[in-house]
Amino acid sequence: MSVLTRNEAQTRAQLLDVHRYTVDLDLTVGEETFDSRTVIRFTAHTAGDTFVELKPETLRSISLDGQPLDPALLDGNRYPLAGLARGPHELTADAAMRYSRTGEGMHRFTDPADGETYVYTQLFMDDVQRVFAAFDQPDLKSVFDLTVTAPEAWTVLGNGIAARTAPGRWTIAPTPPISTYLVAVAAGPWHSVTTEHAGLPFGIHCRRSLAPHLDADADEILSVTRDCYDRYHEKFDEPYPFDSYDQAFVPEFNAGAMENPGLVTFRDEFVYRSAVTDTERQTRAVVIAHEMAHMWFGDLVTLTWWDDIWLNESFAEYMGYQTLTEATRFTGTWVDFAVDRKGWGYDADQRPSTHPVAPDPDAVPDTASALLNFDGISYAKGASALRQLVTWLGEKDFLAGINTHFARHRFANATLADFVDNLASATDRDVHAWAGTWLRTTGIDTLTARTQDTGNTWTLGVEHTGDRPHRIAVGTYDHMLDTQAGADQLVLRDRFELDIPQDDAPATLPGRRPALVVLNDNDLTYAKIRLDPVSWDTALTGLSGIPDALTRALLWNTARDMVRDGELHPAAYLTAARTHLPHETDLAVVQGVLDFAATHIADRYTAPHDRPAALACLTSLCRDLLRRTEGLTAKDWEQRSDGAGPGNPAPGLRLTAVRHFIDAATQPDAIQDWLNDGTVPGGPELDPELRWRILTRLAVLGATDEAAIARELAQDPSATGQEGAARCRAALPTPEAKAAAWQAMFTDDTLSNYLFTATARGFWQPEQSDLLHDYVTRYYPEATALAARRGAAIAEAAGRHAFPAYAIDPHSLRLGTDALDDHELLPALRRKLTDQLDDLRRALDVRDAH
Repeated sequence: MSVLTRNEAQTRAQLLDVHRYTVDLDLTVGEETFDSRTVIRFTAHTAGDTFVELKPETLRSISLDGQPLDPALLDGNRYPLAGLARGPHELTADAAMRYSRTGEGMHRFTDPADGETYVYTQLFMDDVQRVFAAFDQPDLKSVFDLTVTAPEAWTVLGNGIAARTAPGRWTIAPTPPISTYLVAVAAGPWHSVTTEHAGLPFGIHCRRSLAPHLDADADEILSVTRDCYDRYHEKFDEPYPFDSYDQAFVPEFNAGAMENPGLVTFRDEFVYRSAVTDTERQTRAVVIAHEMAHMWFGDLVTLTWWDDIWLNESFAEYMGYQTLTEATRFTGTWVDFAVDRKGWGYDADQRPSTHPVAPDPDAVPDTASALLNFDGISYAKGASALRQLVTWLGEKDFLAGINTHFARHRFANATLADFVDNLASATDRDVHAWAGTWLRTTGIDTLTARTQDTGNTWTLGVEHTGDRPHRIAVGTYDHMLDTQAGADQLVLRDRFELDIPQDDAPATLPGRRPALVVLNDNDLTYAKIRLDPVSWDTALTGLSGIPDALTRALLWNTARDMVRDGELHPAAYLTAARTHLPHETDLAVVQGVLDFAATHIADRYTAPHDRPAALACLTSLCRDLLRRTEGLTAKDWEQRSDGAGPGNPAPGLRLTAVRHFIDAATQPDAIQDWLNDGTVPGGPELDPELRWRILTRLAVLGATDEAAIARELAQDPSATGQEGAARCRAALPTPEAKAAAWQAMFTDDTLSNYLFTATARGFWQPEQSDLLHDYVTRYYPEATALAARRGAAIAEAAGRHAFPAYAIDPHSLRLGTDALDDHELLPALRRKLTDQLDDLRRALDVRDAH
């Protein structure tokens, strides 16, 4: 199959205007394929040659202006259109198309809970060709007019209002001009909750087996949707540009969500079957806000070519967090961003695969290379850059520039240059220079505080490593004894702004030197922070006594960076977690610190002989958290409360502690008792998520067997139950179990994307290194072959989840480095291996440093 190059797209855009697609899909012809008939009306500006894309199972017929063409001329995914005359044309293609089991194109899923079948599209980048014929590039926008034939019991959803015109026959209202990758259809016996807001129909939809769980959260989901919709209309002059707003929670979805106009699709893990924390509810709300922002930035105004994907994702990422904070009860979103998403950006920006937020167009020559840029840079770093831009520019001027951008390019396409010009029109500041230093460069600046106590005054200087300008807040804190709590607290003395590099020369400030000086307080810029020695000592001993959660998140990020850079011993990070997390009142901070401690410190940065001590530390910490939350009610475990007060447990703390206690267990007795009893002593009762989590850990420890897994699956035969069973079976420490799991992943080619991921997550376990040693050698050639057979989605999963991350040794690094020499390596797998091997190299460096 050929990937589209930027040069080809530019040439075709100069040749064609595409006016309308009339697409007729028949989903009733079988379980393997569906029928697709497409009529494309377009105009050629001049005579010339071009092509249309299509990936059919069978191309039955194709015609141009009523004249039949030879289907045998289809070359891979391209049908040549040679000798086009200047003027209007009509292309018709009739094909059988194959359903996907990998989340690409038209994905088909049969729910094991009730046998019901669902299909939905994911057409991003270049997968529209798996569903209908198209001139598949973002700057050839068109009107799309779809009709769908489906089983009579099904409901069909689309970009516009869908109407049943006959039994099993549905017509979807024509769209405004949109890009090919944004077309969406979802069909099946959906359970739906519908309402109306601001004169538009709103709906949320899920599989029937998830109906009670969606109903339980419908008010919250719709409330967030309405609140964000209203807030965006306060920010944006341009009204919502489509005729309805549906949100479908669909099975086996590869991304978090997809911004199809009028029909946003979400992974249906967001319909919670088991207890979740309030922070996880906040994450769902952020995704809702993010996708809604795309209705304007991405759908109304669309990038011209994929080098500007950050214009979609960075904007939606920033706007999602900011708008949720302003419009809903979730007011702590930037804490979660700081402790979770920002680390994603920092990590990505320090790898060999880093790239500018806005890469040079020549660096994105085709769609395969563009797909690799959906990473922590395009999302987290780009959003951080926009947050810094708003800090520097002011929100009023920022929104004025954004609204100019919408007005100038509505239902059309735009580039980075257009975006910067529109921002510049709203301010006297040099936005072009700012964009050059922030968006066209790679890497992370470092800001280091240098302080000196001079008696009645003290001095502050900032050592700046890097070239970007920064507007930051500096927070200064003093010790204060909290007599009621009997503990030392840190109180804010002052917070003031600095412009770096203008203000990085030492400044003399009144009073004695504060106990703690924090650069980038409020986390308004994107930079590594290093404290002066006195402040670092204060942070290590007093971190939980800092009043603001965002400041605490910033300091935990500093500790995280220092561990990764070999400047802080991994054990010191664990000690800090053991000291401060029992007193932490923000759950996002607790979750972020525990996740890093478990997946990086214990599993990767700690040498094998020290790992039991690291797990014991985590277990002790979780016991402390459980003791702290004794006596909480079930409501507290499910975490729908509005937050924790000073000194009170963070919402969701007990559930988080239970999860991490299970994952860190080195002996099976306690968690086996929980499983047998169906509850944790003092609560909570075990729901399916916790039961499968315990069973997975018991499998890793060799304390369960296939019979127990089968019994659990009989109790929970759902899709997530099937994934839990696959994960447990792959985790069993027997040669037979490992061989069966490997065969399923790398030979059979029958696992869906989700079952592949579940199997991969169970397979590699640090406790089973002797059993897994030979599979490390097998991984690289077999993953390469698998990616070539099954395509980008499975390649990404093989690189992300099936990589032997536990094997922190030079042998694995050499094998992986050699594998990168294969020039036929699928780009999606090459990128994941490049990142994984860099993480492996860093883990070796961290171990060597200590």
